[in-house]
Amino acid sequence: MSLLLKQRDYVADGNGGVAVVRDGEALVNEALFRLTVRQGSFPFLPGLGSRMYQLRREKSSVWETLARQFAAEALAGLDGVTVTGAQVERQDDWLLVSVALLWQGTRLSVTVQLEG
Repeated sequence: MSLLLKQRDYVADGNGGVAVVRDGEALVNEALFRLTVRQGSFPFLPGLGSRMYQLRREKSSVWETLARQFAAEALAGLDGVTVTGAQVERQDDWLLVSVALLWQGTRLSVTVQLEG
């Protein structure tokens, strides 16, 4: 069980508390957190997070390959999670990175919105 995050903020449960998630939802929530946080932004956990923010520095032709690599690095600590693919879509000044995951035989997807 963990707390629900949406667009980098906790979600209220309507009763003055914070919404919680379980099982696969918790895994997706944790993956979303790890993919959104810039690697190195927590001094005591320098390996936490991803390098997704570096995608814009590269040619668009290698974005998907790098997104898959960056996702695999960021999610390496999650038990039983395998990154099976990544797609990158440009929308205005944003990049939408959809990461395909396999967890306990279940296919999951996480989409991260990166600022330009």
